[in-house]
Amino acid sequence: MRLEGVKGGLRLVAVFEAAKGLLVLLAGFGLLSMLHRDVQKIAEDLVRLSHLNPASHYPRIFIDAAARATDRHLVLLAGLAFGYALVRLVEGYGLWHERRWAEWFAAVSSGMYVPVEVFELAAHPSWPKAMTLVANLGIVFYMAWLLWRARRPRQSSSP
Repeated sequence: MRLEGVKGGLRLVAVFEAAKGLLVLLAGFGLLSMLHRDVQKIAEDLVRLSHLNPASHYPRIFIDAAARATDRHLVLLAGLAFGYALVRLVEGYGLWHERRWAEWFAAVSSGMYVPVEVFELAAHPSWPKAMTLVANLGIVFYMAWLLWRARRPRQSSSP
C-alpha cells in the first residue's frame, strides 16, 4: 500500500506525461491539417505572427524545411507524433494507476533525455533548457526512489 504523498507524486508525474502526450497529439493533428496546403506560406505567416525576423538563422531554417515538406513527410511526422503521444498517454495511465512497469518506464524514458539535455544546455544555455533538465532529473530520481523503496525488504517490528 502506498503513502498518500507517494500517490500524489505519481499522479503529478502522470499528469505531466499525459499532458506531453496530448500536446504532441494536437501537433500531429496540426500536421495533418496542413496536407495539400502551401506549408512554406504557413511557416512564413507563423514566423511573422511570432514577430521573428524571417531572414535570421532559426526562422530561415524553419521556413526552408517547410518549403521542402511534402504531404508524405507530413503524414510520416504525424504518425510519429501519434506514436509518441500514445506512449506518453499509456505511461500517464500506468502512473496514475500506480503500475510498477510505468515507474520503470518513466525512469528509463526520462533518463534517456538527460545526456542530450546536458549537452544542449552546455552548448546553448537558457532557462527553459535548464528547467527541462531539472524536471526530467526530478522525474528520474523520484521514480528511482520509488523503485528502490519497493525493493527494500520490510523490517519487522519484533526482535
